Amino acid sequence: MENSVDFGGRPFHFIGVGGIGMSALAHVLAKRQLPVSGSDLRANHITRRLESIGVHIFAKQEGSNLQFFQLQKKVDGVLKEAEKIPIGVSKNVPQVICSTAINTSNLEYKAAMELGCPIFHRSDLLAALIAEYYSIAVAGTHGKTTTSSMIGYMLLEAGLDPTIIVGGEVNAWEGNARLGESEYLVAEADESDGSLVKHAPKIGIITNIELDHPDHYQTLEEVVDTFKTFAGSCETLIGSIDCQTVRDCFQPTVSYSLNGDTNADYTVTNIDYRADGTTALVWERGKALGVLNLRVLSRHNLSNALAAVAVGRLLGLEFGKIAKGLATFTGARRRFEVRGEVNGITFIDDYAHHPSEIRATLAAARLQTRPGQRLVAIFQPHRYSRTLTFLEEFAESFSHADMVVLTDIYSAGEANSGIISGEDLAAKIALQHPQISYQPSLNSVCEHLLETLRPGDLALFLGAGNLNQVIPELIASFRQPATATP
Repeated sequence: MENSVDFGGRPFHFIGVGGIGMSALAHVLAKRQLPVSGSDLRANHITRRLESIGVHIFAKQEGSNLQFFQLQKKVDGVLKEAEKIPIGVSKNVPQVICSTAINTSNLEYKAAMELGCPIFHRSDLLAALIAEYYSIAVAGTHGKTTTSSMIGYMLLEAGLDPTIIVGGEVNAWEGNARLGESEYLVAEADESDGSLVKHAPKIGIITNIELDHPDHYQTLEEVVDTFKTFAGSCETLIGSIDCQTVRDCFQPTVSYSLNGDTNADYTVTNIDYRADGTTALVWERGKALGVLNLRVLSRHNLSNALAAVAVGRLLGLEFGKIAKGLATFTGARRRFEVRGEVNGITFIDDYAHHPSEIRATLAAARLQTRPGQRLVAIFQPHRYSRTLTFLEEFAESFSHADMVVLTDIYSAGEANSGIISGEDLAAKIALQHPQISYQPSLNSVCEHLLETLRPGDLALFLGAGNLNQVIPELIASFRQPATATP
């Protein structure tokens, strides 16, 4: 394995390129006119988007994929056949990028090892990109995607033309990444597998810290240690001191808080949480900067916006430019994304999968409901380890919902130990919530919702798995009676 990523023209091959994090990196490299290929077992809109910018996608994960660039050369920007050069001799042997989800039994990975390809974890590639730019890296247990998207959008609207790499799709740049022409890069920095320690940005942000990945961390202290290593590598650290763990364990260079009594560098007063957005007066070290008007909802998104304000001010932006940019930010996909309304039922898709995220998202949804309108939470637990570790917290996180529909656990590749099931979680929630229904499959979820949803309901789909796949089917089914002809 080589120690450094080569951006000098050597090809890249991504094993599992269709993932949200992997595809963002592949997009940036392809836009930089570097040769990029990747494999994924499932074609989707992300892989199709990559193909449209020149990434060669393989539908199977086979060792022969690694020979693609041995047989190709670029002539005037177009790939053409070339004489085969023995593997191990040519610089065209690709640099192989993989995520934590790829194990050593993967055929492409084994072939890469045998061929002597340089192999990097996706975090190594992100770290190399972060080192190339004036980088802003957003870390934290919750809010990373929204905060990094907000910052990227704000800089884009301010004319700073940033490169952006995030873990969600944003309409403003039609995906999860964009290549800018300026020195700025905004990136989401993930702590889930410990790889956060590799990043050394100019500006680092910690939104909050909780235990969220018990498959990797045993204790909160282990999580804190990872964030401490990250914090020590940031030239400037911005942190939310509304999070007790951040407040107790870190000393941010720049702090922010929704509570004016904390003496944070950035605070807010005159807060108005509404169904159509949030308004607040922003203060910078005791001086009023101006009013922030947001289209995104609730307390957690105001906190995310305050982090963006702190970044903008560090980069020398006038508050007016910051506020103008943030005022038109509508959020990332799968972050309280309205998917449609039919027969008076509103369908919303959200990525929340941790108890804290569920509580915050349901609180935001409650702002949207009118008297008598039902808030129906449909939840798919994500990972056996997370469900087991936070069983009691999950049971208490649905208080804002009028009705809860729960399906079985999405494994995300974890082996089922048989210790915990979706039905076990449903039984726990039933002790706290009188209106809960357990539906073991996505099909039964659909059937149940077709029978129980009624006009005026706000149906909120929660989870990081594949639950949201049922939304188009439900919308189509509810629409049929209205469009059917006699």
